[in-house]
Amino acid sequence: MKALVFYCSITGNTEKVAKAIHLGLSDGGMQAEIKSIKEIQVQELDYFSYDLVCCGSPAYNWHVPKPMEDFLKSKHSDYNKKGMVKASSPRVEGTSALVFCTYSGPHTGMNEATPAGLYMEQFFDHLGISVLDKWYILSEFINNEEYSTLGRLGDIRGLPTNEDLEAIRKQASDLAQSLAESGQGA
Repeated sequence: MKALVFYCSITGNTEKVAKAIHLGLSDGGMQAEIKSIKEIQVQELDYFSYDLVCCGSPAYNWHVPKPMEDFLKSKHSDYNKKGMVKASSPRVEGTSALVFCTYSGPHTGMNEATPAGLYMEQFFDHLGISVLDKWYILSEFINNEEYSTLGRLGDIRGLPTNEDLEAIRKQASDLAQSLAESGQGA
C-alpha cells in the first residue's frame, strides 16, 4: 500500500506532525512519501495513485494559510478540468484521505482549527475520496508568549512534545495496519 503525506508548515509544528505520521505509516507497513507543498508540482500529483493521502496544515484565523489554500484550489481546478469533479461526488474506491491540522487556539481553542480541517476535507470529498478522519494537534504559538501562555488552552509552550509526536506516530501506524487488514486501498 502507498501513502503520501503532504503539508504546509509555517513555523515547523505541522512539519513535525507530518514527519511523525510519515514514520507511523511506514512502521505500519505502508510505502510512504512525505513532501512539503513547496516540493510538489500540482499537475504531476495524482491523489488516486495512493491508497492514503494525508494533508496537513496549520490553522490561522480559522482557515489554512494562503500557500495551502492556493495549492488545494489549484489541484482541485486541475481535477475539475479533467472532469473528475462530479455532481453528488460519487465515492471512489482505492483512495482515502486523512486531514491533520495544527493549531494554538489562543482565543476559542479547537474551535479555531475546526473550520480549517473541514475546509481541507472538502477538497477530497468533492472528488469522492473518503476522509477517514481529521486530526487536530495542539501546538505552541511560535514567537508569541502571550498566546502560548494566556489563551483559553493554558500554557501550550513546547507543544507538540516528543510524547505527543510518538502518540501520533502510533496512531498513524495503527491506521496503516487497519487499512491493510480491511483490504482498503488500491
